[in-house]
This record gives sequence, C-alpha cells and structure tokens, in this order.
Amino acid sequence: MDDVVRARDAAREALADVEPTRLRTVLDDRLVDAAVTPGVLAIVTARALAPEIAADRVAERAAGVQLIYEGLRLTRRLAHEEPWLTAEGSADIDADLDVLAADVLVSRGFSLLSRTEAAGAAVEVVRSFGRDQTLRRRRDADVDALDRNLEEDVFELAVVAGTTAVGGDPPTELLAYARELAADYDGGFPPAGQALSDGTADRIATLSEERA
Repeated sequence: MDDVVRARDAAREALADVEPTRLRTVLDDRLVDAAVTPGVLAIVTARALAPEIAADRVAERAAGVQLIYEGLRLTRRLAHEEPWLTAEGSADIDADLDVLAADVLVSRGFSLLSRTEAAGAAVEVVRSFGRDQTLRRRRDADVDALDRNLEEDVFELAVVAGTTAVGGDPPTELLAYARELAADYDGGFPPAGQALSDGTADRIATLSEERA
C-alpha cells in the first residue's frame, strides 16, 4: 500500500462512524478525490527519520493532519463564498451540510492528535487560521498571503506529527522546508501526480541530521 492510499484510507476510516449517512457521504466524497499530501508528509517525515518504522504507526497522525486541513479548507471556502446568503431549497441544505462537515472534519482531526505530541501544534493551526480569516476582512489585507498561511501551517503540522512519532521535535530548518513545500500546494495533485517529490524524504533526513 502506498502512502497516498494509506493516508486517505486512514482519514476515511476515522469518519466511518459518523451519522447520519448523508453527512458521512459528504465527508467521504471530500476524501476520495483528495491528494492527501499533508497526511502523506507526516508519514514520509516519520520514515525519513526512522526508516524501520511501520507506516501504520503514523497513519492515525497522518489522518488527523489531513482531516484538520480538509475541514479548515472547506471553512475557508465557505467563508469566502457565503453560500447560505443566496442558496435556496436543496442548495441551502447542501450549504448547511458543508458547514457541519467542516466542523466534523476539524473536530475529528483534533481527536486523533489530542493524545500525541502534535496536539499543541494542531491547536495553533486553528488559532492562526482564525486570526488570518479575521485579518482578511480588512480593506488593506493581503488576502492571498493570508489564505496561503493555511497550507504552510498545515505542512508544518504534518512535519511535527511525523517527527514526534519517532521522538524529538523538528528543527527550525525542517519547519521552514515544510513551508517551502506548501508554497505551490492548493489542495490538488502536483503536476507529476505524486503527493510529494522523490527527494522529499532525503531532504527531511538531511535537515534533521544537520541540526542533530
């Protein structure tokens, strides 16, 4: 099983008990087509630092990172589009379901990370997101930069989740590299169709060794 499949399956499994069925379907549909790059980054980070680690050991952490990202990304879209202002009939119901789905995604992601060393970083991602979306409403705001902070913060969270899974904390240089990886990510697949480039793991290992 490759890392993309593993990260996606772990995220979907974490939502398997959500009711009602229609809400669970909305949640699952978001994950079926997701690139799950943040979740994969958590797995790749752990393996780069401890090649012998079983991917299943970090799959739950990867799922937590991915679910938080999917929930906040959906929240960001809803905050920008505000579909409930114009939606009617079934579209209004769909908008309500999306709001609920965003809440479930974030809360379930938190649940998965709450008993790990990445819990504090997860809380900070959500706090930062809230601050950025508030600042975004100012007339002089750099809205693109504020929106991009979500990807950078989540990629940092992925590195924290992966590093702490094998012991220790990520060095500053590794966190900076995570933000570089997020620079061109928008929630979809990179041009090559891979979640991450082949050299990502080597770079993570090198940055960690340089600081060790």
